[in-house]
Amino acid sequence: MNRVGMGLLVALYGLGASADHIEEVVVRGSHEKRTMDVIDEMAIAPDAAQLLKKAPGANVNENGPLTGLPSYRGMYGSRVAVELNGSQIAPAGPNWMDPALSYAAAAQLESLQVYRGIAPVSVAQESIGGAVHAVTAKGEFSKSRDMQLAGHLLGSAQSVNQGSQLGATLFATNQNHRLRLAAMTEQADDAEFPKGDIIPSEYERDRFDLGYGFRSRAHTIQLDYTRSETGDTGTAALPMDIEYIDGDLYGVSYQFSGREWLVDARIYGSDLDHGMTNYHLRPEPADGAMWRRNIADAENRGFKVAASYRDDAGAWIFGLDGLKSVHNSDIDNPNNEMFFVVNFNDAERQVLGAFVERQHNFNEAWSAEFGLRYNRIETDADEVNGTPAIMMPPAMMLRDAFNAADREKTDDNFDLVAKVWYEASHHVSLYAGVAQKMRAPSYQERYLWLPLQATGGLGDGRTYIGNLDLDSERSREAELGLDFNGSGWMFSPRVFYRQADDYIQGTPADVMPAMMFASMMGQAAPLQFNNVDALIYGFDMDWRYSINDAWSVGGLVNYVRGERDDIDDNLYRIPPLNGSVKLAYDSMRWGASAELVAHAEQDKVSATNSEGTSKGFELLHVSAYWQANQDLRLGLGVDNLFDENYADHVGGVNRVRGNPDIAVGDGLPGYGRNVYARIDYQF
Repeated sequence: MNRVGMGLLVALYGLGASADHIEEVVVRGSHEKRTMDVIDEMAIAPDAAQLLKKAPGANVNENGPLTGLPSYRGMYGSRVAVELNGSQIAPAGPNWMDPALSYAAAAQLESLQVYRGIAPVSVAQESIGGAVHAVTAKGEFSKSRDMQLAGHLLGSAQSVNQGSQLGATLFATNQNHRLRLAAMTEQADDAEFPKGDIIPSEYERDRFDLGYGFRSRAHTIQLDYTRSETGDTGTAALPMDIEYIDGDLYGVSYQFSGREWLVDARIYGSDLDHGMTNYHLRPEPADGAMWRRNIADAENRGFKVAASYRDDAGAWIFGLDGLKSVHNSDIDNPNNEMFFVVNFNDAERQVLGAFVERQHNFNEAWSAEFGLRYNRIETDADEVNGTPAIMMPPAMMLRDAFNAADREKTDDNFDLVAKVWYEASHHVSLYAGVAQKMRAPSYQERYLWLPLQATGGLGDGRTYIGNLDLDSERSREAELGLDFNGSGWMFSPRVFYRQADDYIQGTPADVMPAMMFASMMGQAAPLQFNNVDALIYGFDMDWRYSINDAWSVGGLVNYVRGERDDIDDNLYRIPPLNGSVKLAYDSMRWGASAELVAHAEQDKVSATNSEGTSKGFELLHVSAYWQANQDLRLGLGVDNLFDENYADHVGGVNRVRGNPDIAVGDGLPGYGRNVYARIDYQF
């Protein structure tokens, strides 16, 4: 298959198509994306975001056991577009305790796909920092009229937090119908590290899925519903912990597969309810007046219509998409019925997009991809209020200024992509890509009216206020690469450079009422979201060498540098130089591996965000599996074999007072030695 043909299939899969012929094409490694298979990776972490660490350039900002924010080449959070089975999810939590990937529970996940480098315009609305797609199995239509039953049971247990996970999926399919029923439950206590416990780091979550698909010739209709219930879960890098997150996710999609045309259309939505506190899992504040509870919700409604037309030289892909999200967040104190803060009141963000993409073969050696996307982003928010604004003049001034302002904003953004490949030989290809990508401000960045830590999961411990006058971020980027595959070797290096104009970053606030309020509350001077200039550049590569049919060695190398271009400072939460080397043995019946993971120290940190430096570390992980028969697979492993005491730089810092083992502001330690077992049974 030529590169444009592969690119077409990758792009269509990114549209979320679930027709049977497309589900069969899951590329484990291509120039365009990397796919982590949950079974092959023997994943046991409840947070699917942990799988990102297997892809070149990707990482995770870990704010809690279920609260990992995707990070790609130095950009993180809402800058990285995430879809679950073709649907977008705007989290309910103003501090992103429920990032989109938290709704893709690893026990129900089939694979996680990371688009390499510059993402095609067809795969996501706002992908200034990259694109990730999570995929759950829907079952495959059979060739028979008779109904066939199949299923998958998955269970795991681990020692570091006494965690357990159990998931079951049942499929009933024939040539026209497919039914999927699934359930999952998982829980754990606080995790251990070599010098104590991480408090709180417990979690509990249940999930239920129901899906039905109907196929008639070239037409497929799919209906899906998910109920996700998260209970008590710690987020030690944030000012509160999860009391509950209840989510209903639903959608209906239609696919058409013709000789020249492929069509994917879907509508979807989610209703998310979220409660969090600063007293029910972590040590409660000694002063009852400082107890806080935040009740938040989000309502998401979206659609996507995309079509592809194939011709002799490649394909055209074009479509329309939209997402409307409405957020509310109310803070109270259970000890004082009179205290309240309307944090966000119907904060609305609506994105309408249109795109066209061309995949083209010039000849056998040269191929290219060109894309254009237009997004219109409209945001608004209703009036706010709160006890501080009634009792304290500075807060009153902030409230009145916000309520009197024009809060209805519109951004018109354009993405442009051009990528070219040259097949120098059967083993070597060269790649070059340039792009402009844009992102409009989040509702937190624009509508946070009172100095608070409701920042979309930044986790720097600083209070922020929003800025109604923010401009959209604009990243102009270029990347160069080489792909080699031959003589047992595979390696795929990339170098990249981004100039990010109007990058949204907290800077020292010059809003006098906000500064006065923070001083009266005994807080450090607040930051305000403002547009600055930034540079992000670096190198990443994955590689593999097949020693023989059973033995192989491979790994990753990642380096990214992020710095302010307007002042002498570094960007916040940029991972240091890191890499891994994995030696693996795989046979028909069993296999084993040993993986060394190493991170350098990080001393290029953000003074603006009061970010601390971090030390380097090395970890050794070992694992083995036994394929007992065609249906049953058993796995056993040990992470952090030598029980090293370490703190990942992007793992966040401790915000929990009263923990005797970790001081406030210290980097949260990684988990200690973790012995785990996993069982997969398919029938």
